[in-house]
Amino acid sequence: MSSIDDNEKIELDNIQKELILTNLDADGKLSCLKAFKVARLIGKHPKEMSAITKSLGIKITNCELGVFGKLNFHDPHILVYNRLQQNYMGNKQIECKVLWDEAQNSTLRMVGSTVKNSDIEVTHCQLGCFRERKGKNESKS
Repeated sequence: MSSIDDNEKIELDNIQKELILTNLDADGKLSCLKAFKVARLIGKHPKEMSAITKSLGIKITNCELGVFGKLNFHDPHILVYNRLQQNYMGNKQIECKVLWDEAQNSTLRMVGSTVKNSDIEVTHCQLGCFRERKGKNESKS
């Protein structure tokens, strides 16, 4: 998966690098949720995380909306789907941030399950991992 800013170089000091490395999973990857946490810890914008991790040879995994990674999701939630359809979907594409904001009305897992198991396409990853990517059919780690 190609990040939005593949060629962007972001300088990190040793403390920032250590904070990233201490938050990796057993496979040496950084989960979506931890990438948000690490961005805050190292004083960087979440959208820079894809370029940062790529420059360190680290992959971001387990998208909370089911776009990539190996998280298990449950059945879609019809109430969440209906609310998304009513409020946001003219063409079935919804930005990642909008979906995270919508999760405040339920849970991130409920929104992720709905996205993963429906025709909703997630666009504009907040971590910079992609601009447009289908949440349902494309699964990479």
